[in-house]
Amino acid sequence: MDQFADTDLADGAAAIAREERYCARNYHPLPVVIQRAQGVWMWDSEGNRYLDMMSAYSAVNVGHAHPRILDALNRQASRLAVISRAFHSDKLGPFLEKICQLTGLDVACPMNSGAEAVETAIKAARRWGYRVAGIAENQAEIIVASGNFHGRTTSIVSFSSEEDYRDGFGPFTPGFKIVAYGDLAALEAAITENTCAVLLEPIQGEAGIVVPPAGYLAGVRELCDRSNTLMLLDEIQTGLGRTGKWFAHQYDNVRPDGLMLGKALGGGVLPVSAFVATKAVMDVFGPGSHGSTFCGNPLAAAVGLEALSIIEEEKLVERAETLGAHLMERLRGLNSPLIRDIRGRGLLVGVEIDPVYASARHVVEELMRRGVLSKETHDTVIRLAPPLVISQADLDWAIDRLADALSAAA
Repeated sequence: MDQFADTDLADGAAAIAREERYCARNYHPLPVVIQRAQGVWMWDSEGNRYLDMMSAYSAVNVGHAHPRILDALNRQASRLAVISRAFHSDKLGPFLEKICQLTGLDVACPMNSGAEAVETAIKAARRWGYRVAGIAENQAEIIVASGNFHGRTTSIVSFSSEEDYRDGFGPFTPGFKIVAYGDLAALEAAITENTCAVLLEPIQGEAGIVVPPAGYLAGVRELCDRSNTLMLLDEIQTGLGRTGKWFAHQYDNVRPDGLMLGKALGGGVLPVSAFVATKAVMDVFGPGSHGSTFCGNPLAAAVGLEALSIIEEEKLVERAETLGAHLMERLRGLNSPLIRDIRGRGLLVGVEIDPVYASARHVVEELMRRGVLSKETHDTVIRLAPPLVISQADLDWAIDRLADALSAAA
């Protein structure tokens, strides 16, 4: 029992039963009830401690309950939280200026969820296609990649190649083409005079931490330049230090026309996202053409700016690069027959499990019993993505527990 645990802990089984009774069953969580978290550690309703190796899909890059985040949150919430974009605030400008400085792009449109940032990019790309590129009205096409995951709104699932994300949700939004991820020849063949944008993840997260071939993004940039097509990159999971660079596309030394950010932008406490782009792309929006009541609210802006400052000042990007190399080295030394592949960059790593021996779900359940929390994707890959503030000692502890879990699951 942890010394800081509450004295009137809720019964875990009862909490799960109540959630399952009243919550839509659109997730399949592990049977653990998390009640508190600090840094890289989480505690359940019975006082058991777990190491977080998932970071809420990269939303908790700076760690749980970072004191600077909580201070920024409390100070701003007590002063001014939500006013809508009907008025100016003193917080939005500095926040968006910092985003533009870090990305090297010109203008940012603040949003809330990652899916909203993607929807914003889609709208901007289409209007740019009609008003700048001269594409005939309602004929604009966006090329995406197989295995993509950009969110779960109706338009976004329309171009998913995962049937579980599409089943029963049609009719689907037209205007998208799917090509094989990492295949430049397929992309080139798909581009027509109606192509307004190519929308990609620089590393595919939900597909199982899939890293494209070396030079792929540079090749995409070249094809887009040649065809007067926008290059849009979804860095909602991969951005803000996760892969050992501020943005994963920097490994290919490219500059996209538009970039989607989210998750870690909210410091682990709020949904904060943004679509950032060149002025030529963002100028297609005018008053009334796009918006959301909560987007760019002062509370989100204050927290977002503090999250970016923490990542920069605590050198979490460099930390992810160093510890990511150590993580890959340790994982490659496990020599388990269950491991089919290990792939990733920085502190975003996927361990693919051979289904002949076990399911990824079985392994993560064994990890949970040993005090490590992660999550499977597509029942074949274990996601290892701890908060970037993790120490090497804690990372090694998690890898040792993984080795034990693999042995138990075999």
